[in-house]
Formats: sequence, C-alpha cells, structure tokens
Amino acid sequence: MSLSAVPPMPPPVRRPDWPFFAGLAILSGAYVLLILAMLAADLSFTTPNHLLRALASPEIRYSIKLSLISCTLTTLLSLWIAVPTGYLMSRQRFPGKRLMDAILDIPIVLPPLVIGLSLLILFQTPVGRAIQKIVPVTYAIPSIILAQFAVAGAFAVRTMLVTFDQISPRCEQVALTLGCNRSQAFWRVALPEARRGVLTAATLAWARALGEFGPILIFSGATRMRTEVLPTTVFLELSIGNIEAAVAVSLIMIVAALAVLTIARVFGLRTPMERVL
Repeated sequence: MSLSAVPPMPPPVRRPDWPFFAGLAILSGAYVLLILAMLAADLSFTTPNHLLRALASPEIRYSIKLSLISCTLTTLLSLWIAVPTGYLMSRQRFPGKRLMDAILDIPIVLPPLVIGLSLLILFQTPVGRAIQKIVPVTYAIPSIILAQFAVAGAFAVRTMLVTFDQISPRCEQVALTLGCNRSQAFWRVALPEARRGVLTAATLAWARALGEFGPILIFSGATRMRTEVLPTTVFLELSIGNIEAAVAVSLIMIVAALAVLTIARVFGLRTPMERVL
C-alpha cells in the first residue's frame, strides 16, 4: 500500500477554552472573595466614632508614631543591606553561594516567634550583654527596629536579587571597557537601572515591618507608651476586651498597607514583586 493511498488524518477537534478559564476564575475568585469578606467584616464592625476615639487615645497615637518611625528606619536599614547583597548574589560566583542564598531565606520561612526568641537569646550572650551596656536593646525601642529588620530585610534582599537578575550585565561590561572600575559601573549604570526595584524593595520592607508582631512581642514586649506599635496595640486592646478599638487600629494598618502596596504596583518593578510574593 503506497503512502499516497493513506487517507489524511482528520484535523484535531479544538475544544472550547471557556471551561478552563471558568475554573481559573472560580479558584482565584474564591480567595479574592475571602479577602474582601474579611475587610467587609472589619468595616461592618466599626464606625467613624470608633476610629475617632481610637485616634484620640494617647496610647494609640504613640503606637502610630512609633510604627511610622520604626518602619521607616527599618526600610532604610533593609535597603542598606539589600542592594549590595542582591547585587553580589546576582553578579558574582563564589564558594558557598548556594548556602548563603538559603541562609538569606531563613527569616522568610521561620515562624516569627522563633525569630523573636532567637534575638532574645542572642542578646543574653556575652557579646549581646556587652552591646546592651552601651545601648539598651532588649525591651526597648532599638529591639523593635531590629526585630522588624530581621524579617523585612530578607524580603528586600530577595526583591533586589530578582531585580539585578533581570538587568543585563552588558551595559556594565561596556562601562568597564570605557574605563570605569567595578564601583563606578555599579553606581552609574547598575543602580540607576535598578531604581524601580529599589522602590519595590523599600515599599515591601516597609509594609512587612508594619505588620510584624511575633518577634516584637517576644523581643520587645508590649509596654504601653514604650514599645507599643500598631500590631501590639491590636493585641493589647483585644486582651482587655476592647474589640472596637482593636478593629479600628486594624483598619488603620490595612489602609497603610494598601497605600504602600499600591505605590509598589504603580511605580515599582511589578514582575519581581510578583515573583517574591
């Protein structure tokens, strides 16, 4: 039997795509609805009067002020570490790189209470006690910044690593051939190209620091007008049965988180942000 006598194969039947996209919409929509339902529940549980009374409380105003200051300082520290670390991990090969990459992710995967306990034990060692003789850390304001930085810094490092991975090193190599050294190529070429990633890392670190609770509770405590930030305010208000104030403070945190995440989505580097999250 010759090949010309073989009947042609019928074209494959194309099935409609709508069942596939319907399934995706149902699965993703269920999670989105859960988030919206939680927000709606918070809004239905409080009133503008509850918000005004919360903002009129000296303790809550102090926690808002301390949260804004500590989150800002934490963000600056995170960027100070994340930019060089992300650049080093992206551009250089060295022994132990994979191990270092795994170590940098430890604060992301560890339970927050474990991080707080580890920091508390660290400052009970001889080195930690020597530091505290100069600067009080445990159960003081510096402990809040350190607890936030221990977690937020890891997210900033991961964001900057993805950012530099997406920037082609070709321009830096051209700068090196034109007479720049490695430092000049970084400051004049790589860092300006990574500016949107820096903004994304900053907003992500700030938002993560704002919501940090476990390490702060263990390492800093929850003392009124001393080491009280917004997450611990929610905890303290719940502990005395003041649910309305706790919900009002939660809404303040939600609004702040939405603001910084919107900035990251609009002005930041979207793809690395999605990969990190």
